Amino acid sequence: MEFINFFGAAVFLVIMVPNIIYAVRHPEGFENSWHNRLAEVLEQIGRYGCMVFMVLIIPGLGYGFADKTICTVYVVTDIVLLVAYCAVWAVCFNKISLFRNLALSVIPALIFLASGILSHYWPLVLASLIFAPCHILISVKNAL
Repeated sequence: MEFINFFGAAVFLVIMVPNIIYAVRHPEGFENSWHNRLAEVLEQIGRYGCMVFMVLIIPGLGYGFADKTICTVYVVTDIVLLVAYCAVWAVCFNKISLFRNLALSVIPALIFLASGILSHYWPLVLASLIFAPCHILISVKNAL
């Protein structure tokens, strides 16, 4: 099972759970009111890349940790960011605001980017660099 990052899969699932709950309770909340085709396409490419590369490890593309300390930093960083993400969802679940949109776009972007950098998994870094600016831009534009 050296092709699957089980911790990354768990992180991905924790990110998805509040989104799914929100989508079921507030389907109108995921409507994109700001339309920029390039940003939307790049966001989706980055999003799916992040999802895939958080879970699947492609041999030879640089996954690994320099030492156990870096692995610990990776785990702790992801957990702290996940707790912050879930806390924002808990506090702002029914409140649409710039803060909520910004926090709920920046935190996952940081999770993906930090995970890629700390694990030296360059496909995840690349996907997160595509995803982050587009996701943040779309989220902010939809809050305004």
